[in-house]
Amino acid sequence: MSKVIYEGWMVRYGRRKIGRSFIHMRYFVLEPRVLAYYKKKPQDNQVPIKTLLIDGNCRVEDRGLKTHHGLMVYVLSVYNKKEKYHRITMAAFNIQEALIWKEKIQFVIDQHQESQVPNGNKYVSFECKSGMDNGRAASSSDQESQFSAQEDEDDSNSNLLRRTTIGNGPPDSVFDWTREIDLELTNQNANDQAFSRKHWRLLQCQNGLRIFEELLEVEYLPRSCSRAMKAVGVVEATCEEIFEQVMSMDGTRFEWDCSFQYGSLVEEVDGHTAVLYHRLQLDWFSTVVWPRDLCYVRYWRRNDDGSYVVLFRSREHENCGPQPGYVRAHIESGGFNISPLKPRNGRPRSQVQHLIQIDLKGWGVGYISSFQQHCLLQMLNSVAGLREWFAQSDERGAPPRIPVMVNMASASISSKKSLKLQESSVHHRSASLDQINTAGRNSAMMDEYSDEDEEFQIAEEEQEAYLISQENDVKKAASEEEPGDKIDLSWFVGNLRFDERENARDCWKVSDGNNFRVRSKNFCFDKTKIPAGKHLMDLVAVDWFKDTKRMDHVARRQGCAAQVASEKGLFTVVFNLQVPASTHYSMVFYFVTKALVPGSLLQRFVDGDDEFRNSRFKLIPSVPKGSWIVRQSVGSTPCLLGKAVDCNYIRGPDYLEVDVDIGSSTVANGVLGLVIGVITTLVVDMAFLVQANATDELPERLIGAVRVSHIELSSAIVPNLDPS
Repeated sequence: MSKVIYEGWMVRYGRRKIGRSFIHMRYFVLEPRVLAYYKKKPQDNQVPIKTLLIDGNCRVEDRGLKTHHGLMVYVLSVYNKKEKYHRITMAAFNIQEALIWKEKIQFVIDQHQESQVPNGNKYVSFECKSGMDNGRAASSSDQESQFSAQEDEDDSNSNLLRRTTIGNGPPDSVFDWTREIDLELTNQNANDQAFSRKHWRLLQCQNGLRIFEELLEVEYLPRSCSRAMKAVGVVEATCEEIFEQVMSMDGTRFEWDCSFQYGSLVEEVDGHTAVLYHRLQLDWFSTVVWPRDLCYVRYWRRNDDGSYVVLFRSREHENCGPQPGYVRAHIESGGFNISPLKPRNGRPRSQVQHLIQIDLKGWGVGYISSFQQHCLLQMLNSVAGLREWFAQSDERGAPPRIPVMVNMASASISSKKSLKLQESSVHHRSASLDQINTAGRNSAMMDEYSDEDEEFQIAEEEQEAYLISQENDVKKAASEEEPGDKIDLSWFVGNLRFDERENARDCWKVSDGNNFRVRSKNFCFDKTKIPAGKHLMDLVAVDWFKDTKRMDHVARRQGCAAQVASEKGLFTVVFNLQVPASTHYSMVFYFVTKALVPGSLLQRFVDGDDEFRNSRFKLIPSVPKGSWIVRQSVGSTPCLLGKAVDCNYIRGPDYLEVDVDIGSSTVANGVLGLVIGVITTLVVDMAFLVQANATDELPERLIGAVRVSHIELSSAIVPNLDPS
């Protein structure tokens, strides 16, 4: 037998054709080239039940949480992206064990990738020629796209740690609501305000918790909806132990959550998303005030720093209608953030933050403010309950259980009638919340391939000379890649309107480069980032398209900005963000420059092979205006798009088009699906750049940046992409 990397008992998880799940205990063995499992611990020459060859094309996918007869297991799927149907799905009752297996398997995959040629031109970019199939240039990414729509969630890169969200980067790169208050207190920086952090004020201290209230006024919420409030406390337990308690809906919850009366599973959407029914125990004049219940989407994820995020938002569900004797409350946003702290006296510690923004509904809520305040504080006190439960209990090993829910359709005729009356108004809201289901499991994708942990190995003797020449190099980079003359923007037109006014709607404008932070010249040594400054190229037009099918190679369209630029002797980089839905949408950005600087990083990206492009193509997203759950899902951390989703590169005579297929990843598709669902309420910033990895490539420079405001789906047009 070959050298064993890791082995042990795990759950063999799967689903039968009739839809029921099954679990069997199996003994898994990971070797340098093979993952296999047996019915029992293998002896010499024993034949495994199933094997999977591990190489650089393999992926290990976190399938999240699955329930089997009310018992939760954490599922991993290992597969080869070239062989879609050949995979091994394994699970663990303990999330720590699942994470160890994922780390070990990923280690083996990385070793195989390191053994490959790191930057050899394995793929040759397809040049734009006449007679192409439907006008699309087939680059290397096409060969895998048919298999990657549901699978490519964990692309591999030996230099890039897998991430489910923000990792261990510098503090100023973390823009999660759960850390905003600490960052505001410790890092007052004018540039940071460009990322639109929320502001909180300390309302009171209660039961050893700090209670904060959000200062931001939200104009689109009803008056009866409370401001967001959060409780922050420290619990002496590991993040995993706390997370499993937060996820549970069994009898132990009564021991730490005084607002909990009953909870059950309505629908398991996927491993990270579920719809739950929850009855609240709110002791406020219970003889007069009706009790409240909730039906909400719950999404969770684990971050690479060991923290956990659990998000809530209300939604309608056909099997969870209004219940007799209960008022259906509405959670606008809420959840837990559980992050590790340094141990003290040998005991693990974690910081727990619990956020709630809720509309308790009912006739009296808008008139009796003390009712809303009392109920919110009672719900937030669950953090204190967790702290005391762990301090007084040693029962931490029992796996959490969620009872499966019976059909919750209301038996009340009047309730059914009221539902029919509300059907038209609820339909639109449900549609957007359905997208939250898919987005929830995926909110991290835009950060999954973030660059914060990329390591650089530089000899110490190089540093002194490097630092001395830093200032001259910055000036040189700026002068090399900035065009001397301005481009006449009146030559170009797109169907999406340009408007620089602050409160304009359904339009775009150029976003200030200083709103984004990029790698500094000294990033190799201290991981510092700086405002990006001036763009390398000018954004001249934006198109907003729709069609019944995906729109590829839009730069071939007669009269588009890329064609006009070519006639003027200019070079264009086109980014085509393809958003799949029942109607396919494409938002197309045209960035133009006089000419590419020979030898520059941008020129190498334009003329390089697809492997190089995928390893460097980066997006920095930001949502300056929008609901909390959208901003939480999108984040602000840089994302290597070429590794997160399928990118098709089309090199024309005077342009490079990058077709970004958001549908190739369920994770990214979910995030964009959430954005599309509420796009009219959002202001979104996007910056495109080529990642700098070597010292002579730093500092990073933006290709360009754009702000799109309150986009209307109805304003999209059907393009004429007929090659003739």
